[in-house]
Amino acid sequence: MTKTLFEPYTLGSLTLSNRIIMAPLTRNRAGPGFVPGDLTAEYYGQRASAGLLISEATQISQQGQGYQDTPGIYSQAQIDGWRKVTAAVHAKGGRIFLQLWHVGRVSHVDLQENGVAPVAPSAIRAETKTFVNNSFVDVSEPRALELDELPGIVDDFRKAAANAVAAGFDGVEVHGANGYLLDQFAKDGVNIRKDAYGGSIENRARLMLEVTASVVEEIGAERTGIRISPVSPANGVSSSDAQAQFDYIVDQLDALGIVYIHVVEGATGGPRDVTPFDFGSLRRRFGNTYIANNGYDLELATSYLTEGKADLFAFGRPFIANPDLVDRLQTGAPLAQINPATIYGGGAAGYTDYPAIAAASRR
Repeated sequence: MTKTLFEPYTLGSLTLSNRIIMAPLTRNRAGPGFVPGDLTAEYYGQRASAGLLISEATQISQQGQGYQDTPGIYSQAQIDGWRKVTAAVHAKGGRIFLQLWHVGRVSHVDLQENGVAPVAPSAIRAETKTFVNNSFVDVSEPRALELDELPGIVDDFRKAAANAVAAGFDGVEVHGANGYLLDQFAKDGVNIRKDAYGGSIENRARLMLEVTASVVEEIGAERTGIRISPVSPANGVSSSDAQAQFDYIVDQLDALGIVYIHVVEGATGGPRDVTPFDFGSLRRRFGNTYIANNGYDLELATSYLTEGKADLFAFGRPFIANPDLVDRLQTGAPLAQINPATIYGGGAAGYTDYPAIAAASRR
């Protein structure tokens, strides 16, 4: 029998209704105190037909914030806000993981407590922009983290995972991708440390693996996934040894027994063939679920599933304008297009007002 994207899938102890995943999508709509509100609950509830929803990236601390109006998971008010979201998703039979985020150097002094510099593995400024004070601006100059600060960051991830479970999430995804803190440590283009967290492949992987192990210890391996982007140049990172680096990382993640790896294949939101890399090597090294991400449509995802190249497939931007994306893909209905002016920030417009296909056809 041929596998299809629309059949149920067992992920750890969870049964997913299909193999289509909603990828994390930053929308910059958290309220005061970086708390997700009722509109956020409505937004995720509308998209609960995905096999699994992965939340927008959510900072584990104020230090971990890099953009205006992104939600957190380090205060009781934030936990309570997210509980409304998970309840809305579960009420419709959906499953949802929370993505845990520390942006590292991709931040701005206006987002940091007392206006201090953002932190990074090394004091190298990112050639990228952030969204702050309602506009895109250059990120600030970072400072290098001291060795004795790193256990605190590991513990912030651990506590955030516990808070996510308290908020009703089915699990968490550690954000180890797209040029944010854990990815910054892994890549030698931006990590020039000389201590136990820099230099060798093993040292540069250390923080990502310590964070993941702490999350596993706190909430269990079957509730823990991770997102990685081995060759993505997002936010100015680069690696001279990506294949060896990420083969090693995935070997160690496999040993931890986490439930999935979520792999950005190529440049985030860009070409899949940005640089030579054998993603099949990661697939072969990891015994649990492989989620493939980047540029997938129905045809490519079906082809890769048939060939056994991945188990689940993450769709990002199509879910913005198509809350019922799974149904549209299954029935061949046309996809609605995004209004780019309403992606980041604002209210219901361009967030919860995209209609499902049945409603759209009646207009």
